[in-house]
Amino acid sequence: MREFYRKSVHMLFGLGIAALIFATPKAVALSVLMLGTFIGILFTDAILRGYRLPVISALIDSLERQDALPGRGALTFAVSSLFCVIFFEKAVVVPGILSLAVLDGTATIIGYYFGRTKIINGKTIEGSLAGMALCFIVFLPFLPVAEAALAVFVAGMVELFSPLDDNLLIPVSVCILLTLLGLG
Repeated sequence: MREFYRKSVHMLFGLGIAALIFATPKAVALSVLMLGTFIGILFTDAILRGYRLPVISALIDSLERQDALPGRGALTFAVSSLFCVIFFEKAVVVPGILSLAVLDGTATIIGYYFGRTKIINGKTIEGSLAGMALCFIVFLPFLPVAEAALAVFVAGMVELFSPLDDNLLIPVSVCILLTLLGLG
């Protein structure tokens, strides 16, 4: 059940970031993301130094994987979002952020609870396909069908095979692809 809640928060966090970027001017989105990232780093530092922060410590205790840097997932998500907002156009950043929130979250939840066919690093075909299918549907208001399919494929391959943190690489990969396709 912990994984379900952890990934549900991941998805909500990502959908919130995508909505912020979609609905506000670039300067506002950058300011909010930078402030949130800075506060997150402060919280992480305080927790690593042994402080118990009301609400924050309880959230991290209940949602973070064992032996993980406190808040690491949220921080890497925020850093990749900041990078994308700085270097890419809004038209490709929103799908980039959505790909991480929807594909990664759905793949983990479905794979964890319903996955039977392991592919790589404990990931399952059922989770990967479910994440890609839902991500494709979510992309349709933002991208033409062919570009949505290609972006989902790239995000899915990065999620499956990347040796590095997919929170950092999925949004950036999608933004690069969509920019090369002339959408940004």
